Order: sequence, then C-alpha cells, then structure tokens
Amino acid sequence: MKIAFVGKGGSGKTTLAALFARHLVEVGAPLLAIDADINQHLAAALGATEDQAVLLPSLGDQLREIKEHLRGSNPRIASADAMVKTTPPGRGSRLLRVAGTNPLYEKLVHDVGGVRLAVTGPFATEDLGVACYHSKVGAVELLLNHLVDATGEYVVVDMTAGADAFASGLFTRFDATFLVCEPTLRSAGVYRQYRDHARDFGVRVHVVGNKVDDDSDVEFLRRHVGSDLHAFLGRSAYVKAAERGSLRPLTELEPANRAALDTIRARTDAVEKDWATYTRQAHEFHRRNASAWANGRAGHDLTEQIDPEFVLGPAVPVHH
Repeated sequence: MKIAFVGKGGSGKTTLAALFARHLVEVGAPLLAIDADINQHLAAALGATEDQAVLLPSLGDQLREIKEHLRGSNPRIASADAMVKTTPPGRGSRLLRVAGTNPLYEKLVHDVGGVRLAVTGPFATEDLGVACYHSKVGAVELLLNHLVDATGEYVVVDMTAGADAFASGLFTRFDATFLVCEPTLRSAGVYRQYRDHARDFGVRVHVVGNKVDDDSDVEFLRRHVGSDLHAFLGRSAYVKAAERGSLRPLTELEPANRAALDTIRARTDAVEKDWATYTRQAHEFHRRNASAWANGRAGHDLTEQIDPEFVLGPAVPVHH
C-alpha cells in the first residue's frame, strides 16, 4: 500500500511518518520510505545525525538517471529527455517493487535507523529563482507511477505541507492519505482545504489527530473533521525525547500512541487497491501536464507516451 502523510507545517506529520515507518519495520513488513517534503527532516526523525542526513543521495539530483532506468525499452519514449514527471509506464517500461534490488535502489535508497529511505533532497541555495521544488518532487511521482506494491508491502511518503501537494498529480498516487491534524482552527482549516481538493479526484482523506491533551481536544477534532477522524495521538514524552536527540526503542512509546499506529495500519489495510483507477489517473494528469506546458517544451504531443492497453498491477512482469 502506498501511504501519504500530509498536514499543516508543524502538525507532526514527519514525526508520525517516522513512527509509522518504524512500526512497520518492527512487525516485519517490507517497506520503502520517501521524504518528499521541502523541509527534509524524515531522516533525522528516523535517527540520522545532521552529518549523516546531508550525505544521503538525492532523488532530485538523479532525475535523468531515474528516467533512463524507468523508460526501459518502452517504444513510446524515445529518450530520457522526452520524459516528464507524469510520464506513465507502458509496455517495455521498467517497473519497481517495494523490496528487492535494482540500480536505482542500490544508489538512492539507504538504511536509516532500520528503515529503507530515499530522500528528494533539499531546496538548495542554487535553486533559488531558477527552479521549483516540485521539479524535484517529480522524481517521486515517476517512481510511484512505476512502482507495483503487493499485499503486505508499504511505501510511506512524507509529503509537502498543506495544499502544496496539489501542484501536481502526486496526491493521487496513494492508496491511503493520512492528514495529521492538531486540535486547532488553523489545522482544521488545512484539513478542509485538502479534503475539498482531494475529493474531486476520489481521494479519501483519513485524519489522525495529534498533540491531543484531553477529551476536549478529541471533541474539537470530531466536531471539525467528523467521521474522517480515525486515530489520535496524545502528547508524548517519547516523542519529546526523540526530538531532543534521544531515540529510544519503539516499544517504549506510550501504549495509547502505539495503539494509534495499529489503527492507522488497519485503516490502510482495509483500503481496496484499484489499479485501473490508479492507471487512469496517471494518464489524466499526464494529459493535463502535456496540454498545460510539457507539449510546448518538448515540441511534440507527449500524450503519445500513454499506452492505452497497459494497466499497472501485480500481473505485470518487472524487468530490471
């Protein structure tokens, strides 16, 4: 299952993404974690030092290599230069699995605190005024468009804050989207904004309350998000210690907060995968990008990259 953690900046979405990733590792589930936030903090939340985090290779810096690998022998894609972030897979494309090895994983995925992690890379000084962060996140969209996950496998993505995720079709690339919501009006407002954008594309938003102190906080969340509230975590001495550099075994997390992680996993596992819709949405956003800007840049019609007879799914063979 492909899982996104979204929410207002400072809501705790990165902390929760890290906790959930470590929870999945603890139960032995195959996992790939991706930091797609402009503020690259997931590695630190998983226990990396600042020096270790800065040495992690960046997906955004290897975009051409990613494209070259994924296009494989797809006859609809003449070269890596012809690919854009929404280019969908077709017959001949190289697909990815969650587990296993391939040249991209060998170079770009590294163990951080027991979690297999890939990072988009920070928005660097040299990017200011000349690049958009979403061009870096395009690497994540390409990977997810070409990734086939089986039952019991998970991809956890820490997304950009707020509604920034809607700058591309990346928000449709998930089986479950968890919005981390504090018991505040501002955080609830971000939830409503995300929910309203997402539902036009059939994307269901599941809310996880965070920094909950008492029953009044739970009641506030239920009043503002209704039945979308599926779990909540209380303020945590464990998390506070982790944020101060003391990352202890997950078994020491407060029982109620551990139970919330179980609830999130159960909610994820209850979602029925729909590969036909997943493929259709990839095609839809590729057509949007092509007509909006990509055709003009390429000088020809990029919708010809769409293979109408190809549907991503577990029955499709993976060629390395």
